[in-house]
Amino acid sequence: MTTTTPITPVTPATPVTQVGPVAQVAPAAKMKFQTIDRAALKAKIDKKETFHLWNTLDKEHYKAESNIPGSKWIPVDAINEKLAAEKVPAKDATVVVYCGGGECPSSKQAAEKLASFGYSAVFAYEGGLKDWTGAGLGVVKL
Repeated sequence: MTTTTPITPVTPATPVTQVGPVAQVAPAAKMKFQTIDRAALKAKIDKKETFHLWNTLDKEHYKAESNIPGSKWIPVDAINEKLAAEKVPAKDATVVVYCGGGECPSSKQAAEKLASFGYSAVFAYEGGLKDWTGAGLGVVKL
């Protein structure tokens, strides 16, 4: 007599590996980027730490006069592996990306792209320009 072990149903988004007669759920994927808040970003800028700071707003929403000091405008839709390698050759370099604010998906999308290219120190400032200027911090024109 053979014993059977019931297979637990999983959602389609959950990675599954088949091992013999029993399906095993693969470990959950780790988030490949981190978030950074205003205080930590301001501290990096004030300490003159070496890092890349990208405004990832798309062309439709970007305003040249609204950039966090020290940043470059790299629209999210322009980010590909070649551009990333040109701008940030070292995959362990710190890259902070931001956009308009919490309702803007560009910083998260940019962070996900960079992480997928193998960058290991990627941070999304999800508060973005709205949080930055709301705290009375200045912006510059690029």
